[in-house]
Amino acid sequence: MDFDFTWLLWGLPLAFAAGWGASRLDLRQWRMESRQAPKAYFRGLNHLLNEQQDQAIDAFIEAVQGDPDTAELHFALGNLFRRRGDYDRAVRVHEHLLSRADISHKDRDRAQHALALDFLKAGLLDRAEAALNKLQGSAFEGEALLALLGIYERSRDWPRAKEIAQRLEAAEHGSFSTRLAHYLCEEAEIAQQGGDSTQALRLLEEAVQRAPQLSRGWMALSAQKARGGDAAGALDALLRLNQHAPQGLPLAAHSLADLARHTGREAEAVEMLQASHERAPSIDITQALASLSLDPAAARNRYLSHLEREPSLVITAQWLAGETLSSERAQARVQQALEQASAPLRRYRCAACGFEARQHFWQCPGCQTWDSYPARRVEEL
Repeated sequence: MDFDFTWLLWGLPLAFAAGWGASRLDLRQWRMESRQAPKAYFRGLNHLLNEQQDQAIDAFIEAVQGDPDTAELHFALGNLFRRRGDYDRAVRVHEHLLSRADISHKDRDRAQHALALDFLKAGLLDRAEAALNKLQGSAFEGEALLALLGIYERSRDWPRAKEIAQRLEAAEHGSFSTRLAHYLCEEAEIAQQGGDSTQALRLLEEAVQRAPQLSRGWMALSAQKARGGDAAGALDALLRLNQHAPQGLPLAAHSLADLARHTGREAEAVEMLQASHERAPSIDITQALASLSLDPAAARNRYLSHLEREPSLVITAQWLAGETLSSERAQARVQQALEQASAPLRRYRCAACGFEARQHFWQCPGCQTWDSYPARRVEEL
């Protein structure tokens, strides 16, 4: 039987009309969806730009309910919860993402990292540690190792902090020699408190070899040798500090003066301290030089020499303590006023967060930053 091409001629227009109708229906459905979900999404973005986090969260929740399969909306919502301090809800959002089977490997690692940050911000260090350890081999491994380093520092787990720092250094994430030397000094303090002086000395010698530019290592090594009765070795350690880390000499000036008197090497100490004073006047170095002076008049001249180069209320108060005014009552009042006015100027200030303290810290108690305290006092900054 012959095929009738008439039906083909009728069928082509019908097929075209059916396709056109279907496309119009799809377009109408797409427009309806685009009018619903993006409205909430863009409203949330607008609230974010205006720093209205609560309103942004409400808008994103609405958008997520309209499109529960969108991972990006979940990430945005979880990050907003964390920034607002609502850590429980942030954890639930990121755990929901991890429970989904259709999420990509990249987004799974991203959700795992976000979950670790939730735990970290909430102060749940053990759960944060477990979450961070799951990021090994991922694109977030470097960030995870840095976060783990912060956890071990906060918990003062120095052996594990050393291990992480060495891994970061091996992965070329920067030099961690100074921080590793700090960890060795911390371990040496623990060993000394436990009565193991030999181990403490070994750790400190390793610290100065690893980071000779760190003044803490030389000062701790000097103190350890002095405790062991080796005053000459303790003084030599401070002399080497001046060679490798001269910026830290003001912190060691008083110990240097004491050891010099004990070993009879005052002239050597005065020469070194005077050279440092000529480079940059320092309150602590001036005080050490004054303590090494043979008579009170020479000590007061040291203070006057400092004041000629750099005004200082701290040094003025110490100079006045050796002078005698015409009125004893006036002398006491003036001396008290100077001491009170200069007390805040004797403190040390963190260069990272501005936290001030009477003593020098190697790690700021406020922001946990290493080596953020200059060796000079507030008045000298």
